[in-house]
Amino acid sequence: MLLAVSLVLCYLIGSIPTSYIFAKALKGIDIRKFGSGNVGATNTYRVVGKLPGLLVLVIDILKGLICVALVAKLFLRLGVTVEPEAYGMMLGFAAIVGHIWSVFLGFKGGKGVATSAGVFIGVAPRIFLLGLAVWVLIFVWKRYVSLASITTAVAVPVIFSALSYPASYVIFGSLVCAVTVYKHYPNIKRLARGEENRISFKKKEGAR
Repeated sequence: MLLAVSLVLCYLIGSIPTSYIFAKALKGIDIRKFGSGNVGATNTYRVVGKLPGLLVLVIDILKGLICVALVAKLFLRLGVTVEPEAYGMMLGFAAIVGHIWSVFLGFKGGKGVATSAGVFIGVAPRIFLLGLAVWVLIFVWKRYVSLASITTAVAVPVIFSALSYPASYVIFGSLVCAVTVYKHYPNIKRLARGEENRISFKKKEGAR
């Protein structure tokens, strides 16, 4: 019973639609109807602004980290009898699923990258740092957030395996990779056509 309650709780935490809330509160818009239509930090950055985009990123990361670092410890103390590392990954994956298929948005949502990052910070910080290095390298090279995210997702289970982590970690990394690549399928098609939008930090013409 406690296991089921904790999984539902983490799913609900992951389901909190941060980007949607910020866009509504700050601009009175449904962010799903603007920009890429994605409910995530990158689209918030483009549509609502840099600071809101950064705040959405941080909060979405915290959603995953809270489930792994706080909820898991709380329910283990309450009597959940699951191996701690596996339990953290289970709760983290529930949060990622919640972000991608949010109950508050009709079971639609973002791509889960930031929430996944928060989960990896909690369950495998070394893998998070290596994955972050891959992400930064690809992003600086190509300026595509989507390409950096896809490449990192594919790299994570490979890194787990190369560093001889237990099979449970490799399986977990592979699951996160699968849902991440699946959610980026439209981006993959745009990348193949050369139509994907790059991130630019330059001021637009006429901007003061």
